[in-house]
Amino acid sequence: MSTGPAGHVARSTIRPYPETCDVTRSAGSLRAYVRTADGVSIDSVYEPRAVVYDGSDSGCGTGYRSGSGSGGGTGSGSGSRSGYGTSSRDLVFVVAHGFTGDADRPHVRRVARALVRYGGVVTFSFRGHGASGGRSTVGDREVLDLAAVVGWARELGHTRVATVGFSMGGSVVLRHAALSREAGVDAVVSVSAPARWFYRGTAPMRRLHWLVTRPSGRLVGRYGLRTRIHHRQWDPVPLSPVEAVPRIAPTPLLIVHGDQDGYFPLDHPRMLAAAAGEGGELWVEAGMGHAENAAPEGLLTRIGDWVVARAG
Repeated sequence: MSTGPAGHVARSTIRPYPETCDVTRSAGSLRAYVRTADGVSIDSVYEPRAVVYDGSDSGCGTGYRSGSGSGGGTGSGSGSRSGYGTSSRDLVFVVAHGFTGDADRPHVRRVARALVRYGGVVTFSFRGHGASGGRSTVGDREVLDLAAVVGWARELGHTRVATVGFSMGGSVVLRHAALSREAGVDAVVSVSAPARWFYRGTAPMRRLHWLVTRPSGRLVGRYGLRTRIHHRQWDPVPLSPVEAVPRIAPTPLLIVHGDQDGYFPLDHPRMLAAAAGEGGELWVEAGMGHAENAAPEGLLTRIGDWVVARAG
């Protein structure tokens, strides 16, 4: 399987979320299907930068409530707005989930709640995941999915785009930045990504290879994990993340990895950082496991701060 050209973006539907109280998404959210260059329909969700209210607000309508579990900031109790406004439309975060995730999974929603305080956020489901069409190629043609969603984010009026990927999504944002220079992004954050393909050095990765390569594994993926996996092997083998990284500069690049990651040990992020040279920055997070589920709130906040500082 090959990546091919990114192509144009075509929307089949765009619809606002119902006018019901849902503090996991901000007002003005849109759900759309964007079409990739190879014709796959990708379920995508856009959320404008949040206006944050304190706990005296109902949480419906114009933004998040503050306080624990609401996804907003901390309020003063006066009912006034915080410093986060919706007028700034130029920066958007495009969040690329890990394998077996989708736009509606709680851990993806938690990432979006953290980043929407810094800019607009687009989450989406890779092909073969959630409500998107197609079948997963586990990081190969998913570059086309990301390219289509980045194009949609720019159509919405955003002039600065930061891609933030986790695990499989982390490898996709690296390859997208290397292969789509003409489409361009303004910052790249790769969390818990592999450096090289076909790694089987840990028990979780051996289980993943069984899931992807065996018919019985793909049945488990479809019915147990809601992930439809393509039966064809890669042909040709796509550019690996470590081969992609040197091509990303001068775009700012952040590589994040937990020192307790059960899937990919620390030689993976160190290989990526070495390949990036002065063009990349490496954060090794003490006590952190793998990908979205393990990313603490403080790390997501620091990622937001880093993107704002680098993509300005």
